[in-house]
Amino acid sequence: MEEMLLSKPSLVPAFCWEEGKPCIGKKIISSLKAGENKLVCVTDGNSFLGSHIVKELLSRGHLVRVTVHNQAVDFEDLKGLIKEEDMNKLESVVVAKMKDLDSLCDAFSGCHAVFHTSSFVDPHGISGYSEQMAFLETEGARNVIEACGRAAYRRRCIFTSSLLASIWTSSNLDRVIDESCWSSEEFCRENKLWLALGKMRAEKIAWRKSKEMKVKLVTVCPGLLIDSLIPHDHKESSFPYLKGGSIMLRQGLLALADVGKVAEAHVRVYEDMDNGAHGRYLCFERVVQRLDEAIQLENELKMQGLLSAGTSRIISEEIQSNLSNSKLNRLLFAPRMSCNQ
Repeated sequence: MEEMLLSKPSLVPAFCWEEGKPCIGKKIISSLKAGENKLVCVTDGNSFLGSHIVKELLSRGHLVRVTVHNQAVDFEDLKGLIKEEDMNKLESVVVAKMKDLDSLCDAFSGCHAVFHTSSFVDPHGISGYSEQMAFLETEGARNVIEACGRAAYRRRCIFTSSLLASIWTSSNLDRVIDESCWSSEEFCRENKLWLALGKMRAEKIAWRKSKEMKVKLVTVCPGLLIDSLIPHDHKESSFPYLKGGSIMLRQGLLALADVGKVAEAHVRVYEDMDNGAHGRYLCFERVVQRLDEAIQLENELKMQGLLSAGTSRIISEEIQSNLSNSKLNRLLFAPRMSCNQ
């Protein structure tokens, strides 16, 4: 198969419109080839996590294409999250709708891997997360895997799920919560845990579809995403995750994940796919195990009382947790591989 010539952005924004259609930004032709500098695509690069994955990939020498849903609003969000120097390193920014299979195929064409961060992006936290959004999450996941199987240069997908896809169940929680665990759909519906439902169903659909399309899939399941430098800056996106947060706290299931380290985990998993990285990876740094830690988190997110109200009498000592992230830790602390290996 002939190697595809890729183009490199010049020092202008990596986005333009020609004849009313979205396209790649103005470019100069370079001698870069797909086999020498592997092109990857990050969906929803304007999201909190997506933008960090983009920056991590660029810092490790990968050639990156980014998709956004909406040309006007999302591209402005992207520019606000990624500095101009990194914007100019992007191979392209393209519009791709999660419900439009053809646009996803176009976006993934020539890519060695797809990083799918979310099917629904609401960076301003205006509309929350509803049962309908859980449905959109699932359908978007199905289309992403389908498009990856149809159009990608190599059929690989690094899929962002959530720790919520594993922790919600009505059964006894004495067992270790690891990658083998799945949240109960019935329990999520009964308790209106829509984000957990959406992430769990989307991930299960992705696994089923990946077998059908022969896509090599790995999933990363992070806890509550935080940014230690500006913890309250993304508090709106924390609301859906923290539904049922006081129960998570009491059961030792409220786990936090620094967004930069979660992005690094995504890239490390991708880079190690030829060396045994496989399956699911629960991803978190620490579990909130004391009431004072919960109150500190509430203060950082400016959500006073959301977790701690009514729990002071219940929580008198350190909470025990059965969450395990040992699988990811084994991968992260292994010797690093070059991004071009």
